[in-house]
Amino acid sequence: MQESRRERKKQLTRQRIVMAAVRLFEEQGYEQTTVAQIAAAADVDPKTFFNYFRSKDEVLFNDAAPDFDVLFEAIAERRPEESPGEVLVRAIQTYAAHRRPKVPAREPVELSAAARLALTTPALQAKGLYLLLDLQQRIAGELLKVFPGQLDPVTAAAMTGAVIGAIQQAGLASVQLDRSQDELWEAAQHGLDIAQHGLLSVRPSAGSPNLTGERTSSS
Repeated sequence: MQESRRERKKQLTRQRIVMAAVRLFEEQGYEQTTVAQIAAAADVDPKTFFNYFRSKDEVLFNDAAPDFDVLFEAIAERRPEESPGEVLVRAIQTYAAHRRPKVPAREPVELSAAARLALTTPALQAKGLYLLLDLQQRIAGELLKVFPGQLDPVTAAAMTGAVIGAIQQAGLASVQLDRSQDELWEAAQHGLDIAQHGLLSVRPSAGSPNLTGERTSSS
């Protein structure tokens, strides 16, 4: 119980730092914001900040990385009857089930602010792209390990790019439409479904969201 209380306190401190950083980035710009300012706004000292993040850019990007081992371990536990696509989908679902309960609840305005920063700040754009490409290459490498001689590097890369790209873009679209965190999870699952079943599985339907976030009618 004591350990659980300590972990909750750490999560609350991390969340407070992230929220303070996003607010300052929005108000005065990413480049103009210092670690000392973030620490002061979060009511912690700079040393505490560095206990959680190595630099200010990691405030937006470092949160999920510690859990990636769950994803890689799920791939390594390939079942004899599974195809490469089935392994990849199961691993993504295992990671999501592990990760989502640990994510602090955030309002749509917080989600959209973080996305806007990542998309419009050159330093954060570069960091995000690097991390995304690195993750995809690591996943593709793990797939090749469990399918030796059965899967080639080009196919593994294409599969990984299709799945991760679909999830990332679907989630981003949801955030840009100011939808809730639960709707963000639904969008990510929808992206995974499309990647899993293919582009030709997508059919326009009444009531589906269009690019403006409005619902189409059946007429």
